[in-house]
Amino acid sequence: MTTTQPAPPAGRLLGHFDAGTPEWHAARANGIGGSEIAAVLGISPYESPFSLWHRKQGSVGPVEETNIMYWGKRHEPTICDEFALRHPELLVLPSGTYAATDTPWWIANPDRLGFTADGDLEVIEAKTARDDYEWGEEGTDQIPVHYKAQVRWYCAALGARRARIAVLIGLADYREYVVEPDDTDTQLMRTAGQAFMNSLAAGIAPPIDGHTATYQVVKELPDGMDDVDVQIDDALAQRYFTALAEAKAAEDEKRCASGLVLDRIGTGRRAVVGEHRVATRTVRDGRTYSLQPSRNRSI
Repeated sequence: MTTTQPAPPAGRLLGHFDAGTPEWHAARANGIGGSEIAAVLGISPYESPFSLWHRKQGSVGPVEETNIMYWGKRHEPTICDEFALRHPELLVLPSGTYAATDTPWWIANPDRLGFTADGDLEVIEAKTARDDYEWGEEGTDQIPVHYKAQVRWYCAALGARRARIAVLIGLADYREYVVEPDDTDTQLMRTAGQAFMNSLAAGIAPPIDGHTATYQVVKELPDGMDDVDVQIDDALAQRYFTALAEAKAAEDEKRCASGLVLDRIGTGRRAVVGEHRVATRTVRDGRTYSLQPSRNRSI
């Protein structure tokens, strides 16, 4: 427990808001939050630069809460409570939403703040995961790259000496990881964040990419339909047709390879190479229902 009065985090306190509420969205509307910097960098599995840009512009609504997001939010207090029980040497407190002192668009709202006996600040973030894919040895900084960007974003904004990540994997495997601030990463994020904010001010959207979130936003942007023909150039048309053909060929090859794997599994449950799991066969009413590939696909 702290023996020195903890200093408040660096930055300006914007308030205390529940995640996902209108007040929470409003506080982040004119800035970039920790869960958004990964999208700016193009490393988020959930959001792309293009989709985030249009949400910031108000062209489309906020991301709809998924079951994973809902249950992650529900489990956050439990995970944070467990972290506090395991670290009596830290004073663990709820965090508000902050803006960096020198960069008002740099938004930070970690799950908890931890203060050492010397009053030093640490960022505490709670996560849930279905499995341990991309989660390395406990105690290291081997965590999914988008989470690493998130906590380093918080550390830079708040002047924290490090971040601690508590994750509950598969609802039964509790682990903790430690991420140190990194000057190179901080400068990279600052540069990318400033460029993104400049693009918002200039009204210049990032290019369309292959991210699922990008395609969802592109579909959402048009309102209505005019019964007219729209000319596109030949190169784009050929790119579209080529992509369709390659996708069909890839799907055919996937079915063939899946059939070969299932044929080798027979009545078994899993296909493995040594100790490495390749795929799992699921069964309904005695017959194969699906073949689920391993998330870790390096052998």
